[in-house]
Amino acid sequence: MRKLIVLSLIAALPGCATSATKSPATKPGVATLDVRRTPASTKALDEIAAAYLRLTLEIGTHEAGYIDAYYGPPELQKAAEAAPRDKPALLVAVRELMAQIDLAARRIPDPLERRRATFLRAQLRAAETRLQMMQGTRFTFADEAERLFGVRPRLKPLASYDSELAKIEALVPGEGALADRVEAYLDAFTIPKDRLQKTFDAAIARCRGRSTAHIAMPEGESFRLEFVTGKSWSGYNYYQGGYHSLIQVNTDLPIRLSRALDLGCHEGYPGHHLLNMKLEEKLVKERGWSEFSVYPLYSPQSLIAEGSANYGIDLAFPESSKADTERDVLMPIAEIAVPSDDRYWQLLAAIKRASGARLTIAQQYLDGVIDRPTAVALTQKYLLVSPQRAEQSVSFTDQYRSYVINYGLGETMVRAYVERGKPSRDEMWRRMAKIVSEPTLPADLLAR
Repeated sequence: MRKLIVLSLIAALPGCATSATKSPATKPGVATLDVRRTPASTKALDEIAAAYLRLTLEIGTHEAGYIDAYYGPPELQKAAEAAPRDKPALLVAVRELMAQIDLAARRIPDPLERRRATFLRAQLRAAETRLQMMQGTRFTFADEAERLFGVRPRLKPLASYDSELAKIEALVPGEGALADRVEAYLDAFTIPKDRLQKTFDAAIARCRGRSTAHIAMPEGESFRLEFVTGKSWSGYNYYQGGYHSLIQVNTDLPIRLSRALDLGCHEGYPGHHLLNMKLEEKLVKERGWSEFSVYPLYSPQSLIAEGSANYGIDLAFPESSKADTERDVLMPIAEIAVPSDDRYWQLLAAIKRASGARLTIAQQYLDGVIDRPTAVALTQKYLLVSPQRAEQSVSFTDQYRSYVINYGLGETMVRAYVERGKPSRDEMWRRMAKIVSEPTLPADLLAR
């Protein structure tokens, strides 16, 4: 995951441009000033974007964590916090802005501007849904996910993952519950606390190196890494603007070696840190699109963020290169004994193939089909984790609800888009850069 920090409404809006050109109505050699005005449709979008920005900041006063990132003048946020409209008034304002976008979109000739309008419309629909939820409305899991994140999940029954459990059983034979055996085996790959900093520093450096070879980073970009406790997530990126992030890693539970490259890519490169930097660089600073300087967590933007961050792990470390890096670089740093065979990596791959069960469990739990103890027990069984890790997983679902779809389903959609047609590695990175640098919605990832 990711979180806080935006740009002056006035300074961010594109102004009028003037240029000296030769006019056919003048004598040869005589130049006149041709004042080219911003198209009315663009001005309308800029005004809608400014209203959306203020509205989003006001909604954020009603729910802690609603604003995931905001990087702009403090006075803008202070103004929103000083006099926020109540939730019913904000709901009316959201619907009015949606109607304005529908009207403005009819007059937009530029394809990227049309995508901008479509993006704003989708973000506002999510805001409408979240405001309704804040006032007590409850949607089914699938309806909530579709309204908030822009895609309707179609989930597999839990029994469809039993074949993966059978493969895992063969990899970790023995007595007792399969989850207990898997946990005991993986415990041998726990990073000692006094080696966490060095291991994560090395992992993130390699994630960054592989990403910068394909995607240019803004000058002066940086991040700060912290280890924290008392969270329902394992890692979080708090983007702070100016191409800087705070990356936090939760140490409530022992951290295994597999999390080093996973979190380094997901929270850093080519994940959340890179995505936020490219949006700030390409859309906020270069185009003056102020709406991208605020990121509401419960919105389609999150499916793109989580999906690209998860897929970024495989993009940066394809095929055996992840295992090679862990074996040759990270295990020695972490002082973990290098295994003599590939069973460790085979097990991790099998566990990932079964991970879609998490979405089905969340759907059944949030729709009231199963209770919390059952959700914890099923999480232990299908995600093959300890009772403590299962509790943490269900606590995440309690807090973030249908947000859980953004990881697995988002990754599947980003992967399908990037790898469609068997492109070259360079083309795959080019497509990834496009996703994280443009107003991308889940629908943009679908085959046309």
